[in-house]
Amino acid sequence: MSLPTYTRAQLALRNGQDRNEIWVAFRGVIYDVGRSRLWRNGKHYEHWAGQDLTAELPDAPHNENVFDKFEAVGLLEN
Repeated sequence: MSLPTYTRAQLALRNGQDRNEIWVAFRGVIYDVGRSRLWRNGKHYEHWAGQDLTAELPDAPHNENVFDKFEAVGLLEN
């Protein structure tokens, strides 16, 4: 199964405010985090949905395996 590609502008609309979708990107893959209570209203601590969080992960209290529990919904266009 191939995933659709989204631009950064399209990802930005999936912020839990402009649309119901709550998506974030990590290493070029876009994940739907909308079912997580930690992402309610599109905010998770100081992070906002609709963004690429790749550069933020080194400061997080968890590792990249946190994305294993979320559905990949697309790829982020370079």
